[in-house]
Amino acid sequence: MKSLAGNRILMILENSSYPGDPRPRRESLTLQRAGYEVSIIAASRGGQPRHEVMDGVHVFRYRACYSQGGAWGYMLEFAWALVATFAISLRVWWKRGFDVIHAHNPPDIFVLLALFYKPFGKKFVFDHHDLAPEMYDAHFNGGSRLMFRALVFFEKLSCRVADHVIATNESYKAMEIERGGVRPECITVVRNGPDLDRVKLTAPDPQLRAKAPTIFGYVGVMGHQDGLDYLVRSLRHLVYDLERTDFYCIAVGDGVALEGLRQLAKELGVQDYILFTGFVSEEDLMRYLSTADIMVDPDPSNPFTDRSTMIKMSEYMALTKPIVAFDLPEHRVTSQDAALYAKANDEGDFARQLVRLMDDPQLREEMGRRGRRRVESHLSWPHQEKCLLSAYGKICRVPQAAATAAKSPAQSPTPYRAAPEHTEEVVSTVR
Repeated sequence: MKSLAGNRILMILENSSYPGDPRPRRESLTLQRAGYEVSIIAASRGGQPRHEVMDGVHVFRYRACYSQGGAWGYMLEFAWALVATFAISLRVWWKRGFDVIHAHNPPDIFVLLALFYKPFGKKFVFDHHDLAPEMYDAHFNGGSRLMFRALVFFEKLSCRVADHVIATNESYKAMEIERGGVRPECITVVRNGPDLDRVKLTAPDPQLRAKAPTIFGYVGVMGHQDGLDYLVRSLRHLVYDLERTDFYCIAVGDGVALEGLRQLAKELGVQDYILFTGFVSEEDLMRYLSTADIMVDPDPSNPFTDRSTMIKMSEYMALTKPIVAFDLPEHRVTSQDAALYAKANDEGDFARQLVRLMDDPQLREEMGRRGRRRVESHLSWPHQEKCLLSAYGKICRVPQAAATAAKSPAQSPTPYRAAPEHTEEVVSTVR
């Protein structure tokens, strides 16, 4: 890799706002504190200003145009994001300059900006959060083959234009090599490690604690592909087949599937056993999760989830909570023996694993301790930021601060404390 003339980074993200998405926030703060100059372009939410400086990071925003569902709606959303981002990038180039475009997917179309700037000597880093083609299939239950092929095309183009690819796990790295044609030495795995300064136990919620002897907890996006329908059907098995009513489930998050999930709970007769909260503040989120006895991840097995790492799993572990999840390859990589794994997509077995933990408080405590130890020793962000700085060391002129950071124990960045208008983002990007 050729060295750059400078170390100015322009980050781009579309499917969430900044600082709502934990991964771009952690990466930008790590790079800024290591001596890189970081600018970010993102969609705005909740009256956020068009430009502000947060912890030394310059954030530029455009008015969001989020899809209400449907493939054509997403195409319009992404087209608007591309145009708005390009316009702002010209402004950033003129006012601050940048040497690297660091694009967080989805979508994968920001490679078109990279192609525009390549002749001007700009490098391109593709931060591969999601397998967009497989996610499209899961979200639309198959959908259009033409659309799937278009998404594969843009993913391949992003991989091949990139000077370096950042993968979230080894499964994505394998896909980038096989489908994207990327050389292994041009890929760095940076996992979604939890920030232990933010994800920590607080005092339990007394009203939630009084609901039942055992509290189940879920946090995350509620899209059609996220498996909450499997959770609701598992609760039906729990109540009507296993005759257990000594539980209450709180599901924190929002998404296009939320109203349908509430209706499904009524149809199956379990509406009295589950609360869908919608968006909550970070304070409320941590209080609810701290109250829960057992955490759940109902993501079903499919070509997308089998390869994807769900950050909620490691955040559950950071809170010393035992987990019940379907038996997916990357779930086992993340949680190892800190979770009980139900047969893939078997709602009855999911309910049986819940009962096993309900009836064994000692096992719950031991699994919680195992999970916390794994987060502290391998998964937390200080371990991951070393990999990020190593990746940038391959394509940038390394600032002195970055060189020093690489030799010293990694420090967790100061957590962002969301202002009231930003709090809805806390759970909007968690998978």
